[in-house]
Amino acid sequence: MHYRELGDSDVEVSEIGFGAWVVGTDWWGDRSEDDAIEMVQYAVDQGITYIDTGDVYGHGRSEELLGEALADVRDEVTLATKVGYDFYNNPQAGHGELPKEMDPEYLREAVEKSLERLDVEYVDVLQLHNADVDEITPDVLELLDELEEEGLIRATGLALGPSIGWLAEGDFAIEREFDSVQLVWNVLEQEVGNHFLETIERTGSSTSLIPRVPHSSGILNEQVTPDTELGEGDHRGFRPDAWYETGWEKLEALRFLERAEPRSAENSSGRSPRERDGERTMGQASIAWLLSHEPVASVTPTFRTKADIDEWAAASDVPKLSQDELDRVAELYAADFGIDRDDGMDSLRSSVDGDDIANAGLDKLAAD
Repeated sequence: MHYRELGDSDVEVSEIGFGAWVVGTDWWGDRSEDDAIEMVQYAVDQGITYIDTGDVYGHGRSEELLGEALADVRDEVTLATKVGYDFYNNPQAGHGELPKEMDPEYLREAVEKSLERLDVEYVDVLQLHNADVDEITPDVLELLDELEEEGLIRATGLALGPSIGWLAEGDFAIEREFDSVQLVWNVLEQEVGNHFLETIERTGSSTSLIPRVPHSSGILNEQVTPDTELGEGDHRGFRPDAWYETGWEKLEALRFLERAEPRSAENSSGRSPRERDGERTMGQASIAWLLSHEPVASVTPTFRTKADIDEWAAASDVPKLSQDELDRVAELYAADFGIDRDDGMDSLRSSVDGDDIANAGLDKLAAD
């Protein structure tokens, strides 16, 4: 495992992080709490030290379980959480988005409750959770400075989502040099990440990027295939069918990145990804592609099993993508992989009526 610095914060993160929204929830397949704790501890044993959660995940339960799982290794990990959704006064309705609350007084109280659940004196990274650009007021920025001065946090970030987009928000955070911006970004969904790379280059900002969903909801790691039946409540089922249908075709065009047997063949061969020096799986290549961009500090895939951890933690050490491979990926993406039909994902999230999308020159609509 290799490690990088988050912005100018002196906070070190592992190149592969653990996205702990699967801890305390069943949104990516169900598991017992004991299994979730064991997975977190196993990930740390494999060198994964960046652990990313949020107070709304399981309405605080993810943080409680992480506090238990990491109690003996607190000084060895970089712990990040998010605040901004008021789940204290609003029940969760399926996967629906809860009301947000970005009032500084509420945010301070939320941070204090997160520290209690995590059983820590500080968090390394505090992220505003899906804040609209007009919600990040001077008072909110002042609060973040105060929390850092008080030693309750070490770095500040902005987590973008749940839908893909939020260009105005990411640009805002980059221009003000937040330490991190978390976003959906992968080989099949490049517009937003590429735009933020341009913003970082234009401004000279030190902000680091933290991509999530590096495998595009299971396509690039072949956990979702044409034969897969997703369980009720599985978050991946919210993608349109057309997205997966075009995605499987795009996957085949990207096979040149793979230097090992496909995951399906690998499962039958029983060989560990760590036993194949000089090779890389498609799941690893997808992460390595993201890590090839200098502003990327850590990539947070969604781990479901220890086998996932073994494979994707090793992505930090697989052969780097060559310039020829990077160029070929860019050419394929620019040509939409030669697929001339709608993939069902023609819109991006915008809090400014699509002005940010238009200003970025992207051929996308503003989502309703």
